[in-house]
Amino acid sequence: MAVAFSKRMELLKASEIREILKITQREEMISFAGGLPAPELFPIEEMKRISVAVLEEAGKEALQYSTTEGFEPLREKISKRMNQKFKTNVSLNNIIITCGSQQALDLSGKIFLDEGDIVLCESPTYLAAISAFKAYQCQFIEVPTDSDGMITSELEEIIEKTERIKLIYVIPDFQNPTGKTWSIKRRQEFMKIISKYEIPVIEDNPYGELRFEGDFPPSLQSMDNKGLVIFTSTFSKTFCPAMRIGWIAAAPEFIRKYVLVKQGADLCTSLKSQMEISKFIDLYNFDEHVKRLVALYRKRRDVMVKALEENLPQGTEFTRPQGGLFLWVELPRHINASELLKECLRNNVAFVPGESFFPNGGGINTLRLNYSNMPEKVIRKGIESLSKVIYKFLM
Repeated sequence: MAVAFSKRMELLKASEIREILKITQREEMISFAGGLPAPELFPIEEMKRISVAVLEEAGKEALQYSTTEGFEPLREKISKRMNQKFKTNVSLNNIIITCGSQQALDLSGKIFLDEGDIVLCESPTYLAAISAFKAYQCQFIEVPTDSDGMITSELEEIIEKTERIKLIYVIPDFQNPTGKTWSIKRRQEFMKIISKYEIPVIEDNPYGELRFEGDFPPSLQSMDNKGLVIFTSTFSKTFCPAMRIGWIAAAPEFIRKYVLVKQGADLCTSLKSQMEISKFIDLYNFDEHVKRLVALYRKRRDVMVKALEENLPQGTEFTRPQGGLFLWVELPRHINASELLKECLRNNVAFVPGESFFPNGGGINTLRLNYSNMPEKVIRKGIESLSKVIYKFLM
C-alpha cells in the first residue's frame, strides 16, 4: 500500500504491557504485569448514586463541552490535597485537568521537545513515558540511580557536558518500575542542581498517596523556587482508572502552554467525569477511601515480599517498596527475563520484563511485579510458580 506515514511512526511500537495484558485476559492467568488497582475496592454503589445526582443537579452542564483548564471545583480540591499531602503551594490557577496522566506526558513532549533534544531520566524509568516522549524524536540519557534516587553527582556531570537537554523526567515516590522512593537529602541535592541550571522537570507522582509506612516526603515542586517543576498525577491509582482524570500542576506560564496544546488535542476532558469525582469528594471521605486501598495494598505487598523471600533462589535481588504498586526483581545476569516470560506464560504467570524500562537498552535480567491486583492466595501461588521457572533457568 503506497501510503507515506510520518517519520515518528517508525519510532513507535506497541506497549509491551498492553500486549501482555491481552494474553492475561485468560481466566486461569495469574498476572503481575499491569499496574491495575484492586477492582473490589472500586466505589461502584457510591458512583451509581453520584452519577444520578450529577445528572439530576446539573445534567445540561455535565453533558456539555467544558473549559480546557477543567472543572473549577475539582481543580480547587486537587490544589488543596496537593498542598496538604505534598507540601506544595498551588491554587486552582496552577492546575489543568488531563485525560489521565499519560496525556500530561504526551502534552509535555509536544511543548518541550524538538527532534534531537535530550531527555534525562532515571535508569530504569516508566516505559509509557519513554513512548510518549519518543514520539517527538528526542534522545534519552539515563542517569545512574540508586536506592536514594537519581545520583546527583552523575546528573551534574551529564548536564555540564551535554547540549540540548530540554527536560528531566523523574518519579521520586514509589518509582515505576522499581518501587524506590527518593530520600529527602537526594531531593534537596537534585533541586539545587535544577535551580542552578534551570532545566524543566516533570515530577510524575501517580502513586504518592499510596504510602504504607512513614511520613510523606516533600515533593520536588515544594522545593522549587523558580517554577521549573511540573507536577503530574492522576485519580487512576487512587480512584477509578476508567474515568481517565489526571492533572498537571505548574507555574502559570507553563499552564498557558498546556492549555494551547490540549486545545489542539481534545479541547477538554470529560466534564461529567470531573463533576462525578468532585461530587464524590463532597459526599464521601476520600481519605478513608485511600486508607482502604493502602491497607489492602500493604497486605499484598507483604505477602509478595514474604513469598519472594521464601521461594526465590540465591543470587536474586528485589526491592521492598514503602508504597505504590510495584517491586523490581534482578535475576542472575545470564537469565533473560523475556525468555523467562515465555516459559512463565505457559505456566499461567505473567510479569513485565525489565528491558522495556531502559530507553537505551539493557536490563535483560530484570523484571517488574505488580501486587495490587491479585488476591493474597493467588500472589503466593504465582510467586511459587515464577520461582520454579527461575530455578529451571539456573540449571
